[in-house]
Amino acid sequence: MRILKWQIGIGNERTLEMPKGSKVLDVQMQGDDCCLWAMCPKDVPIEPRTFVTYVTGQSIDKSLAQTYVSTFQLHKAGLVFHVFENTN
Repeated sequence: MRILKWQIGIGNERTLEMPKGSKVLDVQMQGDDCCLWAMCPKDVPIEPRTFVTYVTGQSIDKSLAQTYVSTFQLHKAGLVFHVFENTN
């Protein structure tokens, strides 16, 4: 196992190529980048996983099957974001 990091951006949908069976640990700002960290097995196939970031107050697409991942803040902007994984 190892911990890997991906930049996911803010306020958008992002598909990441992740090792199969990866467990998301957290999403936080690192400098100016929104990053996702996951515990990932080695030597396994890669699978696409899609994450969506919503700002507080934004409508959530209820037609999508989504699982909550994490909440993070942009302290300077005073904004709070919530990350979900599409599980369709």
